[in-house]
Amino acid sequence: MSDRLAGLVLLLLAVTYGIAASGYQAMIGDPLGPAVFPVALAIPLALLSLYLILRPDAGPDWPRGRPLLKQVAALVTFAAYAYLLEPLGFVVSTFLAVVVLGSLLGARPWQAAAAGLAIAVVLFVLFDTLLSLPLPAGVLAFPG
Repeated sequence: MSDRLAGLVLLLLAVTYGIAASGYQAMIGDPLGPAVFPVALAIPLALLSLYLILRPDAGPDWPRGRPLLKQVAALVTFAAYAYLLEPLGFVVSTFLAVVVLGSLLGARPWQAAAAGLAIAVVLFVLFDTLLSLPLPAGVLAFPG
């Protein structure tokens, strides 16, 4: 029953997300428009939620104890990442999020820090330089 409820909630989320994204207006010269990526996420989410509704697990095993705490910590990390993205900037908030998530997955502190630094820098270069997408600079912003 819990799989069907989760599938129903995810299906409602996918439909709402897809409808909201379809209203985005395209900028001049943008052949695809801003709605393509969110709709491209909503479609697989809807299909996977339908799978949960139509073919639920007969006896789902819910996490308890430490695994449950790790899942809650991961959710808190994602929420904190979204909240801190503007004030701290993309590089710092991405670095911190990857370090925390890496630690939750069992990485040593130096491994999590190295991965966090590499991922934050590579994604910043990819999005800011190659794709020309503006990212929040946060604490790394230069005055002027």
